[in-house]
Amino acid sequence: MADEKQPVTIKKYANRRLYNTGTSTYVTLEDLAVMVKNGEDFVVFDAKSGEDITRSVLAQIIFEQENKEGQSLLPIAFLRQLIRFYGDSMQMMVPHFLEQSMSTLTSQQGKFREQMEKAFGGVGGFGPMEDQVRRNMEMFEKTFAMFSPFGRQASNKPAEPADKASPAAGGTEMDDLKRQLDDLQKRLDKMGSKD
Repeated sequence: MADEKQPVTIKKYANRRLYNTGTSTYVTLEDLAVMVKNGEDFVVFDAKSGEDITRSVLAQIIFEQENKEGQSLLPIAFLRQLIRFYGDSMQMMVPHFLEQSMSTLTSQQGKFREQMEKAFGGVGGFGPMEDQVRRNMEMFEKTFAMFSPFGRQASNKPAEPADKASPAAGGTEMDDLKRQLDDLQKRLDKMGSKD
């Protein structure tokens, strides 16, 4: 059986400084938050009395995180309900319920990420969504071309999307537009010279 790793001991001094006995360095609440996010376990003791103050330090970390712009996780209604439970007959059940809820959320987090990746087409991409946006843009361009006073080329053939236009077949859409403008200018010049 493997030995379980002992939590790192943090000592809090009267001057509010936190000392990590594992690394022999002073740390901040932000450093402790990073340790929590990295899965590192620690306990915090008051250096003078030896009292375990881990709970209050973790609460301070949450308070600090909640005060950062855009970092809030705890809805106001939740905080109010939590305060109502203090001193209530249900108080004994709340910690266990919250632990179970967070444990379930954590275990489901991986499954949720997988589902999001499947729904949106891989890590960092939104595959099917991007395809749908591209199709919508093509449809919009075709519709716009039908109602455009100058229309697309006389063939009424919709232009290929920019990513499919090949330089060998006549360049990009920008080149296509330039040619259309040149053709239009020539027609206007001919009409002007007849008058």
